[in-house]
Amino acid sequence: MVYDKAKWHSDGNFPKGLPYENGGTHIGMFLAWAIIHGMAGPDLIADAGDDLTVLQSRQITGRTLLFRHLDGVLSDEDLSKNGNMFAAHYYKRYMGEYDRLIRQRLPTAYHASDDWPTYDQVSAMIDKRYSEYCESGGGSAAG
Repeated sequence: MVYDKAKWHSDGNFPKGLPYENGGTHIGMFLAWAIIHGMAGPDLIADAGDDLTVLQSRQITGRTLLFRHLDGVLSDEDLSKNGNMFAAHYYKRYMGEYDRLIRQRLPTAYHASDDWPTYDQVSAMIDKRYSEYCESGGGSAAG
C-alpha cells in the first residue's frame, strides 16, 4: 500500500519556482519520525543501511533518504508493523495537520524548509498524535 508519493504533489497544483523535491518534504518528515522512533521496516533497513544512522545523527533529512532510497514514495514496505498500524491510522490526518502547521508562517506547505528545525516542529505534532494513539490502545511505545 502506498501512503504518499512526492509526484502526487509536485505534478498537481504545485507552486511555480519550487524544486520538485519540495513535494516530498512532508513525506520525508514523517519518514524521519518513523525511523527515529524505531519504525523502519526490514526492506528499508536493508536498502538504506548506513543512511538510517546518518539520518538519526541529523546529517541527512528524511526527504533526502526518501529520494535517495525510495524514489519519493512512502509505502507499507518501508515501515515496521507498528509503523504501518500508526500510518494507516494517522497519515491522512497528518497531511492536513502538517499543512495547517506550516501555513501558519508560509504561503503553502510546499514552502517548508527541509531542515531539522522544521522537523522538530513537525515531530512534536506527530509525537502528540502517536501518544494519543498509544493511549487509545492502538500501538506500543516501541517501534
